[in-house]
Amino acid sequence: MTAHARNPHLTGGCQCGAVRYALYAEPSRIGLCHCRMCQKATAAPFGVFVEIAGAEFAWTRGAPARWQSSSRAFRAFCGRCGTPLAFHPTDRDVIEMLAGSLDHPDQAVPTYEVGRGSKLAWLTTIATMPGKTTQENVGVERMHTIVSYQHPDKDTET
Repeated sequence: MTAHARNPHLTGGCQCGAVRYALYAEPSRIGLCHCRMCQKATAAPFGVFVEIAGAEFAWTRGAPARWQSSSRAFRAFCGRCGTPLAFHPTDRDVIEMLAGSLDHPDQAVPTYEVGRGSKLAWLTTIATMPGKTTQENVGVERMHTIVSYQHPDKDTET
């Protein structure tokens, strides 16, 4: 899995920018996983995974750290900032990127879900919860004082 000379379809990376990647084709599928292992691996109620064939994927900056979470797969994450990046099955030539690590996660619309046995019951209430934008929550004054150290959602030289 090395960089390609062709234009990527989707790109992404970790929070600090040490690890970047590219998908060179349309994902084969995008789905949610509610299993307990994915909840722990993402530190979230579920993972959103974007599957791509190994030949259509490349790490374009740095290399992730890996941990074998089960006999079935490795999990890839940034060894510097800890951002979870991927689920890599051992029995297929695919990689499943975590949609939140994409530069444009809105382009990864899930079409299925698995692991429903561990799905958190309160997820059904999300659409009805009251909400605010970040600026409404933090306030205009404070919003202007916040400095993000997160890598921008695009490729850069460093």
